[in-house]
Amino acid sequence: MRSWTFLFSLLLLTVVGMAVLRGADAGASTGIKVGDKAPDFTLPAQDGGSVSLHDFAGNKAVVLYFYPKDKSLVCTKEACSFRDAYEDFKQAGAEVLGVSSDSEKSHEGFVGEYKLPFKLLTDKDGKLRKTYGVPSSMGVVPGRVTYVIDEAGTVRLVFNSQLDAAKHVTEALSVIKQFSK
Repeated sequence: MRSWTFLFSLLLLTVVGMAVLRGADAGASTGIKVGDKAPDFTLPAQDGGSVSLHDFAGNKAVVLYFYPKDKSLVCTKEACSFRDAYEDFKQAGAEVLGVSSDSEKSHEGFVGEYKLPFKLLTDKDGKLRKTYGVPSSMGVVPGRVTYVIDEAGTVRLVFNSQLDAAKHVTEALSVIKQFSK
């Protein structure tokens, strides 16, 4: 068992190192880009309801962040960073939405345990992830990409970093403050 863990860790470090050298860790995804119209969607949320992007049109900016897995180390850090800055996002006229392939029940537990004030959406089949062009790491780990979408539905930021979870929050907030009222 220990040799498996060692080999996986070594592989992970090698792949991450190669991605950083290529600049892939901080680059934009190959799908939706800044200036594009954000594709609409409707996904189930942890509270049993559903959320559509068009619900925010003309009213609020949206921070749409894709993350790999509820309760994993980096994903928890990212969610808690968004939680801690949530009032700043609200004051700037934005709503935060997290998206992963985890079930609504998993999201409900994650929200409850970490007191997340925003909705987590279930993209069970990965269709929205594919639509937005969120890349995966090592071909298996779902990517971590944040999109800032203004009130008109235009993408204003695409931030892709698998490892620097807190920077997703600072980058998104910085962009929102640039165009908010």
